[in-house]
Amino acid sequence: MTDTAPLPAAVEDDHHGDILVELVGEHGEMLVVSGGRIPRTVVTRAPGAEVDDHIAIGTRDPRHLTLTVDGREATITPGRGKLRRRSYRVDVRCAGTSYRLVPDSIPSSRLTRDGKHIGDFSSDGDRRVLAEWRSGAAVEPADAAIGYALAAAFGTGGQPMWMMLADTVSELLP
Repeated sequence: MTDTAPLPAAVEDDHHGDILVELVGEHGEMLVVSGGRIPRTVVTRAPGAEVDDHIAIGTRDPRHLTLTVDGREATITPGRGKLRRRSYRVDVRCAGTSYRLVPDSIPSSRLTRDGKHIGDFSSDGDRRVLAEWRSGAAVEPADAAIGYALAAAFGTGGQPMWMMLADTVSELLP
């Protein structure tokens, strides 16, 4: 049996044209977001890091992740992803700007730049990402590249804590 790399997922963004999301490497060690009007953005998982199959990039451990935007290093800090929806946030610091992608409903997450809500993303972790930019938000190419990369690498959305608790309790019942 021959392993083939998954085909890149393409999307047409209203502000930034065609955007391509690719999972690269034999075991998906790298997620690359590119397009003619955005900077190339790469999330990389370190070799030897334990892989969680529920996460496209394979880990939420910041010690095993790097992020570059147009070749410049950025800081990426995913939350631990435990019980609370907010724990699935991903923070990025790039060229003096702070970004956060945080679940705000079951299917989607909001992207903030320096604390201001600029867009909403949805993705099932299959590299297909949909973005809806806030009316009046001045969305820069780096904003789009980082938003698409985070949504594709970590997925979006999350159940509220009460639903997760109800699921856990129902699994324990005979």
